[in-house]
Amino acid sequence: MIDPNSATDAELAAHLAEVAGRILLDVRASGMFEGKALGKAGDATANEFLCHALRAARPDDGLLSEEEKDDTARCSMSRVWIVDPVDGTREYGEQRSDWAVHVGLAIDGVATTGAVALPGLDGGMVLRTDRADTLPVPAPVPRFLVSRTRPAEEAEAVCKAMGGELVPMGSAGAKAMAVVRGEAEIYLHSGGQYEWDSCAPVAVAAAHGLHCSRIDGSPIRYNMADPYLPDLLICRPEYAARVLELVASLD
Repeated sequence: MIDPNSATDAELAAHLAEVAGRILLDVRASGMFEGKALGKAGDATANEFLCHALRAARPDDGLLSEEEKDDTARCSMSRVWIVDPVDGTREYGEQRSDWAVHVGLAIDGVATTGAVALPGLDGGMVLRTDRADTLPVPAPVPRFLVSRTRPAEEAEAVCKAMGGELVPMGSAGAKAMAVVRGEAEIYLHSGGQYEWDSCAPVAVAAAHGLHCSRIDGSPIRYNMADPYLPDLLICRPEYAARVLELVASLD
């Protein structure tokens, strides 16, 4: 257990993401739900825990969650927690492993601190901003992470131009952490997302030395009045300039 009064923001984020992940595994193991009903139950249960815990631990901070009615009062706050209780609800409901829990903190619009839990992996895993490891050696051919069901046209085009390989995967958090873990080199997304889909993953990826930006190269900003955030690029830094150049050439 941790004391929220003495824990750092990163410690708090990691602890809450891990506990929420265990809760979600328990909901799934209960056998009471399946498919879409399981996803809905997991979302509701994890969201209740995360929002209650964050409001208790950091009462002066703002909060934005995918599963909560948005209180735009957060827009006037410097510190805002941005959470996704189940990133990859479909994958969670299908009993797959490629889903995640996101607990991120944006300070003055920048994804600064956070944790991404991957409870579906054997033994579970939490990647966090305060425990950054050296990036693994990249593959000789760049691997591009794309959606299982609707790969982004830009990602397919850039992958082809770079002689790369497409790797389908579930949630945004799972894909971003796959780059951190060395399972791929590039995550290029342009199919539409929201702030909760990427805040914690971007914070963790940046802490590990990865390039994080919009696909036009501009910074990713959080705690906007409209949380829609349609695109992003998370990749190894040595690939960033070439990927951004190729994306720009598609216009």
